[in-house]
Amino acid sequence: MDTTVKALDTNGPATAATLVATDLQPFLHDAVVTLYAPSFVISRPDGQLGGGADGFYHGDSRALSHLTVTAGSIALAPVVGGLRGADRADFRAILRGLGEVTPDPAVALNRRRTVASGRLEESFEVTNAGTQRVGFRLTVTAGTDLAPMERVKTGHAPDPVPAREEGGAGPGGSGLAWSRDGFAVRLVSEPAPDALEAPEGRLSFDVELAPGASWTATLRCTAAHADGDQFPAAPADAVPWRTPALRSADRRFDQWLDQSVADADRLRLVDPRTAEGTGGVDQFLAAGAPWFLTLFGRDSLWAARMLLPLGTELAAGTLRTLARRQGAVADPDTEEQPGKILHEVRRSTQNFNEAFAVPPVYYGTVDATPLWITLLHDSWRWGLAPEQVEQLLPHTESALAWIRDQAAEADDGFLRYVDRTGRGLANQGWKDSGDAIRHRDGRLADPPIALCEVQAYAYEAARGGAALLRAFGRPGADVWEEWAEGLATRFRKRFWVEDARGAYPAVALDRDGRPVDSVTSGFGHLLGTGLLNQEESAALAARLTGPDLDSGHGLRTLSSDSVGFNPYGYHIGSIWPHDTAIAVHGLVRAGFPDAAASLAAGLLTASAGFAGRLPELFAGHGAEAGPRPAPYPASCRPQAWAAASSVLVLRSALGLDADVPGGTVTVAPAFAGAYAPLTVTGLQVGGAQLDIALAADGTVNTTAPEGLTVVSA
Repeated sequence: MDTTVKALDTNGPATAATLVATDLQPFLHDAVVTLYAPSFVISRPDGQLGGGADGFYHGDSRALSHLTVTAGSIALAPVVGGLRGADRADFRAILRGLGEVTPDPAVALNRRRTVASGRLEESFEVTNAGTQRVGFRLTVTAGTDLAPMERVKTGHAPDPVPAREEGGAGPGGSGLAWSRDGFAVRLVSEPAPDALEAPEGRLSFDVELAPGASWTATLRCTAAHADGDQFPAAPADAVPWRTPALRSADRRFDQWLDQSVADADRLRLVDPRTAEGTGGVDQFLAAGAPWFLTLFGRDSLWAARMLLPLGTELAAGTLRTLARRQGAVADPDTEEQPGKILHEVRRSTQNFNEAFAVPPVYYGTVDATPLWITLLHDSWRWGLAPEQVEQLLPHTESALAWIRDQAAEADDGFLRYVDRTGRGLANQGWKDSGDAIRHRDGRLADPPIALCEVQAYAYEAARGGAALLRAFGRPGADVWEEWAEGLATRFRKRFWVEDARGAYPAVALDRDGRPVDSVTSGFGHLLGTGLLNQEESAALAARLTGPDLDSGHGLRTLSSDSVGFNPYGYHIGSIWPHDTAIAVHGLVRAGFPDAAASLAAGLLTASAGFAGRLPELFAGHGAEAGPRPAPYPASCRPQAWAAASSVLVLRSALGLDADVPGGTVTVAPAFAGAYAPLTVTGLQVGGAQLDIALAADGTVNTTAPEGLTVVSA
């Protein structure tokens, strides 16, 4: 989803000559991100907002770009700061030299932050623990450029907008305000400042503190678009899943799951088009903060699929939200086609440069459509109500028809993509940066491109779609099963290549049907889908655990033996947690739990290096370079499918699967013994709670919903 990389060059890798300072995407690796979608705050580790991508954002617009605090000539020395959950953060600093009569600090500033939808609250508390009376002027400076997100991302933020003083009733009275193009921002303080300076945006407070006294001021900033939120925040009390509780012998796993679920909670958005009679609002997960805090087909689908062990409500909301926007006509400007599932939705066109622009509703993705079908199938197996499944079957048939028609357009019968607009995404799978799909020698693949994992998605969708059609008495199941087998046969003949280590599937076929022979993490997406036989699966399991792909912190997207490998490359050497988690699950499904355990252990080690909040991606240097992974500096964090990966790894470790229509739930621990004793409560299958306990000796105790038989192998 790195539109900056795509914008630089949609036909090949960017060169140094194409980049100038103003083109550089801001770094985020040391930022503190507090989130309550569709709003979030990015700040420095000391709590200050002031440069790069820093700011308070709402609905893809920057409401504040600066919010800094000073104490005259007194130095503020940061001591500690960081997250408290997903939507709160605290930052402590010492006012150096003020009131000090010994080497001990005397006066401290505690800055507390809370973000909600369209609202930021910053509380400043100064305490005097010294023996002397102190006085100083505390000044908060606020400012904004009201920049749209794509301008921030490309490093082309507009000039600051002057603040104006604006009166008002209620706490804080008069305050500062900014507005442009229907986006309005207001900042007030309680108590009112002793001095308010506009357009500079300064609020000053004269603070006098006796020994043992404290002083507090609270700033509240609100932001709103005149036409409302495109996708509003989900109700706080309507979480569409059970919140699990994991207690294992490895506390890193517990922390990773806890933080991930908290982040997923704050990534929830609702579809304003929710139809009556659905029993609530349809919810989905925004892809990630800061760059992708909106509906993304692929990301929202994968995240909902990974979270199925917590319930089917999120999956149902995601499916319906995307179904309402399923392609109905052929539109070359947006790449909409009948039956196709969209790529992303924004408030307006994103204009990155003259060669790259994305329309507000964009369909430039090849994999969201088969992934939608598979999510519906998997949700049905996890217990989505039959009437809800049946309502979506016409959309399933349309999506299947799109797969059939697109494959039929190609001479070889594979699902391919090509950007026909000339201004869209050059690559339209999940590795969608312009330089992602390349041959082993570094040459870029020429489109139209058929990705190996997309064929696996299509195979799984055809099989899952056939199962749904048959279960609900609709025609076509046999045809789709035959189509899937034909695809598997073609794949076996055309995709497999060989090197010194043996046979493996190419990452893609290029325009001329030639294999794009680089070794990639895409292998993991093929496993467990049914596309491969046991011998082929064994070959890929061995390749995935080789040191060129398995970094010790997760899977590299591109083998370190390949020409063009870059540990900081967005899709050419970096590590994506969701990518590794998919491989872990695929290995377990294919019968290779030991290989899965190794990859899961690396991902768990990486999670500890990021305090449980795994980012969208991180650098692919690997464990040999150090115990902690290096960040990819511009990565989203939190990000939906990175957060959901913890649940998929837990599911894989437990060998957990469900077939509610068949009346069974499978609990066959694959590698969970590495974390035993382990207890997880609050899982959900068939709409009821599922609890699992694994003793140190391997004994499993499962409390399953009534009517479901527990299968242990």
